[in-house]
Amino acid sequence: MKTSQTFSIHFWLKKTARKNNGNVPIYVRITVDGIRADLSIKRTIREEHWSHGVGRLNPRTSGARNINEYLEEVRSKLTDCHKQLHSENALITARAIKLRYLGKDKAVNTLKELIGYHRKNGIQKLEPGTTKNYSATEKYIERFLKESYMVADIKIASIDYSFLMEFEGFLRSCHPLRKSQPLSNNGIMKHMERFQKLMNIALKFGWAKHNPFALYQLKFEEYDSDFLEQHEIILLQSLAIKEPGIRLVRDLFIFACYTGLSYIEVKSLKNGDIVKGVDGNDWISVKRKKTGTPVKVPLLDEARNILNRYADHPHPINGHSLLPVFSNQKVNQYLKNIACKAGINKHLTFHVARHTFATTVTLLNDVPLETVSKLLGHTKLSTTQRYARVVEQKISKDMVNLKKILASNSKKEYNYQLTSHGHLKVVK
Repeated sequence: MKTSQTFSIHFWLKKTARKNNGNVPIYVRITVDGIRADLSIKRTIREEHWSHGVGRLNPRTSGARNINEYLEEVRSKLTDCHKQLHSENALITARAIKLRYLGKDKAVNTLKELIGYHRKNGIQKLEPGTTKNYSATEKYIERFLKESYMVADIKIASIDYSFLMEFEGFLRSCHPLRKSQPLSNNGIMKHMERFQKLMNIALKFGWAKHNPFALYQLKFEEYDSDFLEQHEIILLQSLAIKEPGIRLVRDLFIFACYTGLSYIEVKSLKNGDIVKGVDGNDWISVKRKKTGTPVKVPLLDEARNILNRYADHPHPINGHSLLPVFSNQKVNQYLKNIACKAGINKHLTFHVARHTFATTVTLLNDVPLETVSKLLGHTKLSTTQRYARVVEQKISKDMVNLKKILASNSKKEYNYQLTSHGHLKVVK
């Protein structure tokens, strides 16, 4: 392991934090390889009593002995922290020394401890759906350790490339957590991706000395999501549905087909999200839940009609949301029922509406790919290019029009005249 080249401890006065009584706090600065970490030692003094050259209180000052002895004690403890980290073969940084001094650097040595740390400090920032996915990954890791290694936990230092390949192989052959949800290649890659994120945390904190994923490649298979064609959208819109709940889900789905909003964005939509656009018409202005990217979408008539249908819904009880929305699970369950009623042989989920907006509603109606990317809130055009297959349909449509134009031109008769320069020109 590479040890630090420089290590120093320096006491100084933080004049910007001067107290009301004129006293100035004493701070200690830990520096390792030029990187600093500052720490208050909870002592204040008069600035004029401080000897800047030696970083100590002037010995002639009253009470200087006690404070200077305390400073030496702090220096000694910080030096001990440095020695401890060195003896543990840990990554030595100014921050690591500071945390060890404060007793806040409880080392995470095992995979189970790493998962626990992530659950306590990172997973709260994620959406419920993402949290659920991490829970599934954790269960697979637990099963893998038990069935392949006959242990409940393993040292982070033992996780290498071979371990990753064994885990991937386990995922490809094990029984799924739910019989109704077998593990596809992309599902396996998502579990490996979440495992990689856990290991990245270990690397950042110095709990892992090497990156087992350095040579590992996530190999996702290209997947074309279903989308509805225009006649299928019309079929859904005109479908007679007696059950109020199923009818509501149909309306929500159609609303998403004409706005491109995701499930959570539709659920969170409020009056304040309807604004006047640059053209003076109503637009939807929201932030993508997934990336925080601002999105502005013109409110098309088809979408407005659905908002009008539920105009009496917004209420303080439901957080002033514009549309009543069931749970994502229930919505997708009802969509299967709707597809069956309509005779649409496609795997209908709420996300299909977003693809339908990107394809049938926009790209196939001559909206440029760059504009569609903005409407969807994509941060990269390459993300939108997943819909390029629809552009091929558009090319086919355009070529048909081109053939008609060429055929029309071929029937026209042209006269040719000789110019003064000896060139031929066409005279219609």
